[in-house]
Amino acid sequence: MRDHKLPTSPGFWRSPLRGPWFTSVLGLVLLLGITALFVTGLVSYAAYNPDLAPVNDKTPDKGLLGFYLFSWPTDPVWLYRLNQGVHVALGLVLVPVLLAKLWSVIPKLFALPPARSIAHALERISLLLLVGGALFEFTTGILNIQLDYIFPGSFYPLHFYGAWVFFAAFVAHAVLKTPAALRNIRTLREEPGEKPHEETDERAKPREEPDELVSPNPVEPTVSRRGALGLVGGASLLLFFTTAGRNFDGPLRETAVLAPHGGPEPGTGPNGFQINKTAAVAGIRTAETTEEAWRLVVTGRTGTVRLSRAELLQLPLHSAALPIACVEGWSTSDQWWRGVRLRDLAALVGHDEEGAPDVLVESLQRHGAFRRAALRANQVRDPRSLLALYVNGETLTPDHGYPARIIVPAAPGVLNTKWVAGMTFGDL
Repeated sequence: MRDHKLPTSPGFWRSPLRGPWFTSVLGLVLLLGITALFVTGLVSYAAYNPDLAPVNDKTPDKGLLGFYLFSWPTDPVWLYRLNQGVHVALGLVLVPVLLAKLWSVIPKLFALPPARSIAHALERISLLLLVGGALFEFTTGILNIQLDYIFPGSFYPLHFYGAWVFFAAFVAHAVLKTPAALRNIRTLREEPGEKPHEETDERAKPREEPDELVSPNPVEPTVSRRGALGLVGGASLLLFFTTAGRNFDGPLRETAVLAPHGGPEPGTGPNGFQINKTAAVAGIRTAETTEEAWRLVVTGRTGTVRLSRAELLQLPLHSAALPIACVEGWSTSDQWWRGVRLRDLAALVGHDEEGAPDVLVESLQRHGAFRRAALRANQVRDPRSLLALYVNGETLTPDHGYPARIIVPAAPGVLNTKWVAGMTFGDL
């Protein structure tokens, strides 16, 4: 067997597309995209108010990694919808770019000797964290938005810790490689087989060890590097247009054929907007939600009160136009909710409306995460935060949380608890 038949030989990799220019362009796109992806991911994590331990905290050992956390605001009401929509859409759009980048540098994976020096060995080890972290983060993220929980353990700590490990390796790699990538783009032509611009100084010389990327025996090109970038960009646009529609209403929503819940909306009429989990999937028993059986248990400074749905309807009712946005990247437009303000419920158990504290909300839900969720005092005090009894002028359906559900401006969908059974006001 001749050497060029082995992947360890430079002659094995014959594509004329590989080269410093192609790799550098993809790398700079990822530099911007992954940085934005990491920031929006951190913001999404903060929206869960994970410092409300142990209820909302799915990563109890985060330590210093939670240094930036803050109380999530209620304005603007579309804040989480925008942030999570960008995070999920950007993650999907970057998949073709990431795969193309890995393809462009794959000869380096097989280069011999595996380590030319201690520094080179450390660099290759860091690349394991970089490539492994990228594949892990993108894979778990895509599985999560498709509701395919086939990975071991909870998504939240896996994705959170994985993001920090990956981004640390990413930053180290970017610091080392970005200057060379910028030089490659400035000084190298983009077409296979073309030479650097004729310049009179050293800038015309490739600096990124092109011999490891450029094949010594390339085949005839069938597409230019610019054309290959066009294919990558086209694949990214295709993913965007087949998923982003789940953040819009009307015909655009039907274009999201690759988004979660790609089927029809749950019925028609006032309750005919998207849900994440049906009452049946959540383990809700109809006998528990009847007018006769269901009671809301509210606990606070002065004790406990039990309220039937009829008694809740005797309290002052208020309306608010609020969207729902979920971690999977889908959202709805504003729905008109009507119910009792959370701060009014706090006042029933001895808490002044303006001084209403955090609240722990418990659901009848038996299956899935966030059967118990906590809200910050600023969320409780917002006049638009409701224990909703109606939506769009009609009684909630079982799938939308009947007999009562939480709706809070700008909060992640899982904190808008459905099938509420109990509320405990106090410092958590």
